[in-house]
Amino acid sequence: MNEQTLPKQEQDHQPGDEHLMHPRPDYSPRYRGSDRLKGKVAVITGGDSGIGRATAVLFAREGAKVAFLYKDETEDAEETERLVKAEGADVFSMAGDVGETDVANRFVEAVVQRFGRIDVLVNNAAEQHYQEELTDISDEQLERTYKTNIFGMFRITRAALPHMQEGSSIICTTSVTAFKGQDVLMDYASTKGAILAFVRALSGNLASKGIRVNAVAPGPIWTPLIPASFPAENVAKFGKNVPLGRPGQPNEVATCMLFLACEDSSYITGQTLHPNGGTLVGG
Repeated sequence: MNEQTLPKQEQDHQPGDEHLMHPRPDYSPRYRGSDRLKGKVAVITGGDSGIGRATAVLFAREGAKVAFLYKDETEDAEETERLVKAEGADVFSMAGDVGETDVANRFVEAVVQRFGRIDVLVNNAAEQHYQEELTDISDEQLERTYKTNIFGMFRITRAALPHMQEGSSIICTTSVTAFKGQDVLMDYASTKGAILAFVRALSGNLASKGIRVNAVAPGPIWTPLIPASFPAENVAKFGKNVPLGRPGQPNEVATCMLFLACEDSSYITGQTLHPNGGTLVGG
């Protein structure tokens, strides 16, 4: 029986480049738009590739103006801009480290100057590093992972909140690892648990203001993080161990983001959606 789900491949930097992957992830929306985000302003971190790109394109198809932050993957970011414009949407992007307070503040300020407000915030940027032993996780790696995954999320949200009104939506990308762990991604998994707690706390804090806060917890999704994180042998079997027997595609997660962003989920806050290929988790 063939255990391979993908070709062997690796990338040597985080969070990885989509244009170097083979096969390329599937970001394309599957259906015509129905104006579920018409006139809205959507902000996405890590919007240049993977789940962020698929979300940007889908939101654009549904009528949103899209702003996204990316680290330094210029070629991927330019492609995402092109794809969003092809949907007839206005788009703004900026390069910068999501973990830096100054970057978070400048990005949000630029978005508001361009579009006037923020209606949807998708906190999606992340990094992860494969380590088989806890003792091999350096302080530098630990602090870098937390800075990107949870501190950056906190800082972007803090900057954006003054520009969000009743009816706005905040969506945070956590992970199946927050629920079941991952023995070679111990620092990453712990940040994803922190994100889950952040969502549950913030949702209660903002409920009286009519701002909903939810999470999406993807399983094995084919994004640049995968070849940028794992040895080539692991990449070749990526997603094989879930009940559906394959990795998911970014456009299979973006639909969860859309549901939580639009009025279809108007009575949902503090909750988590699980596009994970069938892995059963609690919480």
